[in-house]
Amino acid sequence: MEIQTQGSDGQGSLQTGTMSPLGVLGVVMPVYNEETTVAEVVARVLARTEVAQLVIVDDGSTDNSWALIERAALDDNRVVIRRHELNRGKGAAVRTGLSVVSTPYVVVQDADLEYTPEDYPALLSPLLNGRAAVVYGSRFLDPTLLRISWRHELGNRVLTWATTVITGLDLSDEATCFKAFRSDLIERLYLRENGFGFCPEFTAKVARLGVPVVEIPVRYSARSVAQGKKIRLHHGFEALWCLVRYSLGPRSSGNRVDSSHVESL
Repeated sequence: MEIQTQGSDGQGSLQTGTMSPLGVLGVVMPVYNEETTVAEVVARVLARTEVAQLVIVDDGSTDNSWALIERAALDDNRVVIRRHELNRGKGAAVRTGLSVVSTPYVVVQDADLEYTPEDYPALLSPLLNGRAAVVYGSRFLDPTLLRISWRHELGNRVLTWATTVITGLDLSDEATCFKAFRSDLIERLYLRENGFGFCPEFTAKVARLGVPVVEIPVRYSARSVAQGKKIRLHHGFEALWCLVRYSLGPRSSGNRVDSSHVESL
């Protein structure tokens, strides 16, 4: 199945000046022990005029994250906050956020500085023009936007290759945090995974739904384990199992990720 890629120059590069309507996007932000970055990320999200709602879910943080989140909620009425008393995992936090969000379009935004909210207009564009129901922000479509170790890149590419084999979606970056989609898909996806299995579960179920998928290039600056990165090698094996588990059963023949042409945003 083909995936459509969009960029500004016919080669998948990012156009940062893309415009999008005001107040159509809901941002779901899972947070776990991100006191050094969460305030800055929240500020940058709220600086985006397309953002109508920011749902922040603290997943049992033991540092100062919750206090910073509470302060953000006082400063802007677009912010909705929820808290898990105990750490339940990224997938559980995302599900809590999705149960609250009320906008027509949704994007998942991590509370670190690896992905930039300034890419929201590019993520929204294929949704707004009706070309896609789901948009993946790929870290690998434009190498000039990528800052990542070779080990991390290799692991991601192996997982993405497995995704293509298992689900039929010809993606370039399955594990990207930046997944934007129409909010009417939330109930149809019936997400269950509590941890990092959220991403492969989402991808497998999108493949089975048969909705159009678009990839666009996004900026990415990886952080190290010392800086707080939580993904480990065993999560890759868990992702493979999730891809297999949630891909069982028939898929719609209408699903496609079309790379046949690239369109200016």
